[in-house]
Amino acid sequence: MGKEYNKLVRDRIPEIIRQSGSKCETAVLSNTEYCQALRVKLIEEAKEVAEAEGEDLITELADLYEVIDALIASYGIKGDRVLNAQAKRRETRGGFAQKLCC
Repeated sequence: MGKEYNKLVRDRIPEIIRQSGSKCETAVLSNTEYCQALRVKLIEEAKEVAEAEGEDLITELADLYEVIDALIASYGIKGDRVLNAQAKRRETRGGFAQKLCC
């Protein structure tokens, strides 16, 4: 019996698993399930970023970006709205450039 993931995976992962000789059963999530799975994936990827070092950090950040992009698209949010909100937050609350801890 193969490893059971039971989580949201990238589109090509089932193909890659099958090419390696393992079995892979998939299901297509409803929109509600997909949005929830993306939120779970966001936390998973954020934890991986927190633990990554060196070159792995770049890969994990790319994975995190991928999930964020999918979340933005799944909720029908225009990307510039997020960037504008980020800029506004930076203007009103600041960024993290000063490395402050309180």
